[in-house]
Amino acid sequence: MMGSFGGGGWQLMRSFRRDESVTSQHLSKGLLRRIVRFAAPYRRMLLVFLVMIIVDAAIGAANPLIYRAIIDDGILPKRTGFVVELAVLLAALALLDAGLSLAERWISARVGEGLIFDMRTQVFEHFQRMPIAFFTRTQTGALVSRLNNDVLDAQSAFTNTLSSVVGNAISVAVTLLAMFVLSWQITLLALVLFPIFVFPARWVGRRIQAITRESYNLNAKMTSTMTERFNVAGALLVRLFGQPLREIRSFEEKAGRVRDIGVTQAMYTTVFMASLLLTASLATALVYGWGGVLAIQGGLQVGTVVALTAYLNRLYGPLTSLSNVQVNVMTALVSFDRIFEVLDLKPLVAEKPGAVEVPRGPATVEFDHVDFRYPTAEEVSLASLESVAVLDQAPSQQVLFDVTFTARPGDLVALVGPSGAGKTTISHLVPRLYDVRAGAIRVNGVDLRDATLESLRRTIGVVTQDAHLFHDTIRANLLYAKPDATDAELADALRAAQIMPLVESLPDGLETVVGDRGYRLSGGEKQRLAIARLLLKAPDIVVLDEATAHLDSESEVALQHALRSALAGRTSIVIAHRLSTIREADQILVVNAGRIVERGTHVELLAVDGLYAELYRTQFAAQAGDGPAPDALGPDAPARDDLEPDELRAAS
Repeated sequence: MMGSFGGGGWQLMRSFRRDESVTSQHLSKGLLRRIVRFAAPYRRMLLVFLVMIIVDAAIGAANPLIYRAIIDDGILPKRTGFVVELAVLLAALALLDAGLSLAERWISARVGEGLIFDMRTQVFEHFQRMPIAFFTRTQTGALVSRLNNDVLDAQSAFTNTLSSVVGNAISVAVTLLAMFVLSWQITLLALVLFPIFVFPARWVGRRIQAITRESYNLNAKMTSTMTERFNVAGALLVRLFGQPLREIRSFEEKAGRVRDIGVTQAMYTTVFMASLLLTASLATALVYGWGGVLAIQGGLQVGTVVALTAYLNRLYGPLTSLSNVQVNVMTALVSFDRIFEVLDLKPLVAEKPGAVEVPRGPATVEFDHVDFRYPTAEEVSLASLESVAVLDQAPSQQVLFDVTFTARPGDLVALVGPSGAGKTTISHLVPRLYDVRAGAIRVNGVDLRDATLESLRRTIGVVTQDAHLFHDTIRANLLYAKPDATDAELADALRAAQIMPLVESLPDGLETVVGDRGYRLSGGEKQRLAIARLLLKAPDIVVLDEATAHLDSESEVALQHALRSALAGRTSIVIAHRLSTIREADQILVVNAGRIVERGTHVELLAVDGLYAELYRTQFAAQAGDGPAPDALGPDAPARDDLEPDELRAAS
């Protein structure tokens, strides 16, 4: 009996652990049609899959009848040849059943993994086309969950749920029909016993659902804690504030609760399985008892009693599974709905049909009466991705007003102004991370909204203040800009970025892994690697947040040389932190409260004695004698320089 119910029982257990509240969720209109269209490439395989399930269920239902014939028409009449023939038939059906099981599993895996691939690639591709505002609002864990958990639950609709519903429905129907034909009295007795198991199973299921939800929440909190504490910035903060014991106690508390929940789940699971086996055993005992008495009295044949007992093994598991089918189906449908919800979120920055290439070569950047506000939460996000009940309904405030300027080929345009003035926003609009709300931005006469995104990426290069590096080798981080770059090209870029001596001093050279976010490098080294990556890309336009504040003097000098290489001969828009950069600028734009309030050269703006002159006296004057560079005009956090090259060499 254990063998008959063991595997199916554990599958039932997983089914009853699912949250019943999913059945009350509202599904999007037309969801089923979309699911059918999504699965259309696999319709032939799914049809073959269903046919195999039906044949498999029929074979299973035929076996007890063969047992009955062997006993009643073979063993009792002592017909040896007939018994051998039926035994061979049983063996043939067993081989066919095994072959069908293998074929079903292959098709199930092929369809399931194919659907996972299709859904994951579509969702990942969609995420790649979403604006930066989407990622600033949503939780990374929620995005990963859509790619993993929801995709897997949706895939199960076409494999586990489909095969379970169809197979169990056919199995129950055929089994009940055969049992009623053999003995309607014993069949009714078996059905009367069924609630004895189902109602306790539902009670256990609700208890398990509650503790499973708590377990998921606690595991999510532990994962969040580990993610935050295991990256370099989090680990550094814990050590600097001297709280490792507190962190350990907090983690032990969460892990201890997960342990206790695990013990409780194990006991509930045992109760569930024991109830299933006990019910089946009681039913078997009653069938053998009552059926045996009837057989002795001549009311039933012995083979019929054996067949009825065999059918019991095929009845309770499928019947119980069907009793919870609504939860299983709705779980899969809700997962599909959550995936389509993301796919229906339209990217704000999209390439229009018939977009044109931005011509390469000396570039002109033109801002023509540009107004801009950042998108609202409703425009770029979903409440479920931000883990809130309702999205922030606050309207977005306008941050740029009538911004007009032109950067001609080879010009260096410096943006200066107080914190929050709008400098970074202007720098984000040039590579079209956002679209303007009014006016236009043109590159070589082409409106960014009319240009192909690929040509924009080729034409424009950006180095942010906090240069990001992947947890990979120096070579891989450089090749991200130009995958087909030769070693000679890599070396030229590294020399121009003033970082080649460091790379040559490392034991693994270009194969050195830079660590999470490049934390094994100092701030200045990260910036120079980012500039080397920019030089490999060789863009016509450079947008740069000149992050030289708080670097040591050696790193700052090296970075300044690297910047000259990066900007030479290119149209450059720089958020300036250094007086030397401002003095070299062909045009200085003074930004305040989202408007360009002054423009001109360094000398011209000092003569006006306006906001620029005030900023110069309060923030730039100390740099006039090449002294230390204070934090300049911007809210951004300064670049790090807390790891020395010697530490990186030692760690390698």
